[in-house]
Amino acid sequence: MLSPDTISIDNYNYDLPEASIAKFPLDNRDDSKLLFLKNGNISVHPFKEIPDMLYKHSLLIFNNTKVIHARILFRKQSGSLIEIFCLEPAGEVSDVQLSFQQKEKTTWKCFVGNNKRWKEDFQEKIFNYKGNTITLKAERKEAVDDAWIIDFTWNEPSLSFAEVLDIIGQIPLPPYLNRNAVDSDNIRYQTIYARMKGSVAAPTAGLHFTNEIFNRLKKERINVDYVTLHVGAGTFKPVNTDNVAEHIMHYEKIVIEKQTILNIIENLANNIIAVGTTSTRTLESLYWFGVKLEVDKDKCTTFDISQWDAYADAYNKDITTKKALENIIIYMTDNNLTNLNGQTQLMIVPGYKFRVINGMFTNFHQPKSTLLLLIAAFLGEQWKEAYDYALKHGFRFLSYGDSCLFLKEK
Repeated sequence: MLSPDTISIDNYNYDLPEASIAKFPLDNRDDSKLLFLKNGNISVHPFKEIPDMLYKHSLLIFNNTKVIHARILFRKQSGSLIEIFCLEPAGEVSDVQLSFQQKEKTTWKCFVGNNKRWKEDFQEKIFNYKGNTITLKAERKEAVDDAWIIDFTWNEPSLSFAEVLDIIGQIPLPPYLNRNAVDSDNIRYQTIYARMKGSVAAPTAGLHFTNEIFNRLKKERINVDYVTLHVGAGTFKPVNTDNVAEHIMHYEKIVIEKQTILNIIENLANNIIAVGTTSTRTLESLYWFGVKLEVDKDKCTTFDISQWDAYADAYNKDITTKKALENIIIYMTDNNLTNLNGQTQLMIVPGYKFRVINGMFTNFHQPKSTLLLLIAAFLGEQWKEAYDYALKHGFRFLSYGDSCLFLKEK
């Protein structure tokens, strides 16, 4: 396995013209194009043809996280705006779902835009709810890295924090779109199967799927299942260090049902295809948790995968995927768990050996990004050929752009 400290980010750069960036989605989700790269061969198809292209009994794993209205704008009396971008819970209640259910107050880690203009003790936003005037207050506490801890309070006991965000928050579009959100983004920057609130960015590989496609997948005996990884703002953070090993990856929360892990074990002989880089990182993180349970069971008490666990000599013991996943089932049974909750910082870079998946759906990613490094890890040097082909043939790039399916024979 290659060592991350031998990898230069300059080798994962390419020229992305502004005209190739899709600023808005197509009218129909499945009207996008699909670049299909199978065993080194590239072909182009309409995305809606994928049920006819996949092998029977393949297992597709989707990320069912839901994008929250994470951006809250506070207008000062002077007319200037303070933007608070909610990232993750930071108070006594650290579970995302439980934090959303809190009433009257909650504490979150947030980015603050126009922070220098924040001179008051708190920011205040007034809104109407069922004929009542509600006041949301935001009090800035201590700084944490490039973010702030913010205490939110509101004077309506019946409203949860999730409901407050739904009413006054805005959908957080990727910064590279360079535009304000419009009403249609509330629907289109969300997969149709989104269920678990907690992301500040959509798992965009899933944006192309429609109910019609899901029905056809079922008809073609292609199986589907779901994991949850709440996408953090760090997904847009470029690699600014020349040496990849110096980049600090973001942690993201994961929830996986026990039955889903059993389903993966049952399908290891079939094609397991991750829908998106987030599903990929979730599934590969599962493997490393199972390895840690094998190698260091007494000390491995929580599902917590750090950035370079996959590259540590201590964990590269040729443990099979089946054995690793079975270790997790035993762990969950022993602890009476039906859901596995944890977090991952796993960074997948060229040289990484994939243990769970042999295929992935994904959009086209930014130059010098951790997402492009993951693609290069799966494709090797052929990522350049795929991206060059897409640019020359008018594919649409980034979150609202076209799709890829990369597939290797089992």
